[in-house]
Amino acid sequence: MNKKLLAGLGVALMVTATAYAGPTLDAVKKKGFVQCGVSTGLPGFSAADDKGSFTGIDVDVCRAVAAAVFGDAAKVKYTPLTAKERFTALQSGEIDMLSRNTTWTYTRDTSLGLNFAGVNYYDGQGFLVAKKLGVKSALEMDGASFCIQAGTTTELNLADYFRTNKMQYTPITFDTSDQTIKAFEAGRCDALTSDQSQLYALRIKLQDPNSAMVLPEVISKEPLGPVVRQGDDEWFNVVKWSLFAMVNAEELGITSANVDQMKASSTDPNVRRLLGVEGVKGEWMGLSDDWGYNIVKHVGNYGEAFERNVGMGSPLGIARGLNALWSKGGIQYAPPVR
Repeated sequence: MNKKLLAGLGVALMVTATAYAGPTLDAVKKKGFVQCGVSTGLPGFSAADDKGSFTGIDVDVCRAVAAAVFGDAAKVKYTPLTAKERFTALQSGEIDMLSRNTTWTYTRDTSLGLNFAGVNYYDGQGFLVAKKLGVKSALEMDGASFCIQAGTTTELNLADYFRTNKMQYTPITFDTSDQTIKAFEAGRCDALTSDQSQLYALRIKLQDPNSAMVLPEVISKEPLGPVVRQGDDEWFNVVKWSLFAMVNAEELGITSANVDQMKASSTDPNVRRLLGVEGVKGEWMGLSDDWGYNIVKHVGNYGEAFERNVGMGSPLGIARGLNALWSKGGIQYAPPVR
């Protein structure tokens, strides 16, 4: 048997194997919605309004998965979780996926039975201090007290930073981010430390947001992204490619406003593959061929999600920075749909 024929058989076998939907996708389709774990309330990332409607860049990842599976981004139910609860809820099957400003680390990726499906926000840990303290650098905070959310990478990063710089500190831990900002505002700690994105989100909850400032130091790498259980590669594929579709759509110039026109008239093979017009098949993930089109149509591309939730036009006012596309000075990058 020649190599060409073997290669052809290999492709055929691969397509057959990956057409299997997998237990999580089957269960999600049967119940009619995606159960998504989110934060207990972090503006810009995942937060509910007074009517119980959730919005945020993490929420949009959940919505993208629902759009891919059902063609309807609204078919999601949200489970608010503290940092200490989040992994147990996913491991136990209480939720189908976790999209909750969660840092991808070696320990979490290898010892908890979980898989990170990509990065939807590149972040780093920083410090929020009251301007009246007159502190300009974290290196001036020897002996200070810090409000911290328990069960996060923040605790270990802070310990490493102060040990490296031969300084002392007092940690004051809380279960939720809301508790940390309330304690900070009440003067129970000198500073609040968390991912910088979270600091901007929490700062707008202060009665006077201008009374506090984020210090310039970034003391860690915090790649944040959606998480699924190990052992179900089919569902892993659905979640990661839902995120990748949003990033690829931005790179290709496909938006929620022009996606119908692009689907109907674009001659770019990259656009046509992403929108399900030619080439790749949705059935390889147990989905319809228009899964990518449905994501962009109902949720938008990555840039749209970033800008409306955390970008310069949002209350948080965060610049794209590292989260700009790789072709525009950032490091957001997705494998091609081909």
